[in-house]
Amino acid sequence: MEAVIRAQESEHCLRPAEAFSLIGDETRVAILEALWNADDTPVPFSRLYETVETDTSPQFNYHLKRLTGQFVRKTDAGYELRTAGEHVVRAIVAGSFNAHPHLEPFETGDDCTQCGSPLRASYDDERLAIDCPACGRTHGEYSFPPGGLLDRTRDEILTAFDRRVRRLHCLATDGVCPACSGRMRTELVREGDCCLDVDLQAVYTCEQCHHSRCSTVGLALLDQSAVVAFYRDHGIDLESARYWQFDWCVSDEYTTVRSTDPWRIAVSIPLEDDTLESTLDGELSVIETQRL
Repeated sequence: MEAVIRAQESEHCLRPAEAFSLIGDETRVAILEALWNADDTPVPFSRLYETVETDTSPQFNYHLKRLTGQFVRKTDAGYELRTAGEHVVRAIVAGSFNAHPHLEPFETGDDCTQCGSPLRASYDDERLAIDCPACGRTHGEYSFPPGGLLDRTRDEILTAFDRRVRRLHCLATDGVCPACSGRMRTELVREGDCCLDVDLQAVYTCEQCHHSRCSTVGLALLDQSAVVAFYRDHGIDLESARYWQFDWCVSDEYTTVRSTDPWRIAVSIPLEDDTLESTLDGELSVIETQRL
């Protein structure tokens, strides 16, 4: 069996505490942000020093040297961010380290797939939830970094959230962790701890960083070409519609378990007088699609 090398155990890695300690200084964070905002890279030492406010050149040089190697790359032409440095600045921009905003609940402009009442969106603890106050049905609750709220109207926030959920679940279904790119394992669970009101849940767990997320089975079909074409034939652009508008995405009312060993799950998608049925396996790969 091929050995699995974990990032923490690699001889090329710093200990996590040591890596975090390197950026625990305002001047070092300012250096990373200056490189991030630079119009042209690499940035010469003199220009970088002029951009970052420090008391003395030796002090600046000390902090820059501490960053070089792990977060900053030194070249003959100057300095530029390494991937680790980019991740730090992206986390700052996203507000993941230092922002904890609260957004008052507001109506989404869409109707509940179960009772037809107006849906509500709420945001807290870096998670956005779509639910129905009238009947209590949950239409999804997923992570959404604070940076996604900035300079956006409520409608734009909802659109961004929809796009994020689609893309992250697409990665998870493909076996790639959205957080660390490690191997993602898919498991079908009955009546699990997921916040969705469904009996059958798809639970994705990363073998490396243990990031996990759950969804309905139907959500895995949003990017399937046969499903997209099915809606297009009926004059509907599936990509532009928000996922919580489709009952087969937020419930398991149209999901039927044909067998569990091996897993065979059928998802029926009704549209006008037509129905598309997709059969998936335990990894949520589509085995067969047919119009009924």
